[in-house]
Amino acid sequence: MKTFIQFTIFMLIAGLAIVLAIILGDRGAWYFAWLVGTVMIVLIAAVGGALLDAQDERAAALALERNDGKH
Repeated sequence: MKTFIQFTIFMLIAGLAIVLAIILGDRGAWYFAWLVGTVMIVLIAAVGGALLDAQDERAAALALERNDGKH
């Protein structure tokens, strides 16, 4: 049953993509590029935030180790 539901969902998505391609016509490539670019910007910003957070945690851990060694 799960496979059938997944198949149905993917068929609906494919049908929607075909309808959008017909409606958009020549402008479809521009909208696709805009969508992919927007997703990439969001993902790159999220990765940058995660890296900054990891660097801050590492710096805090190193500072704590240095302070523990001095006592």
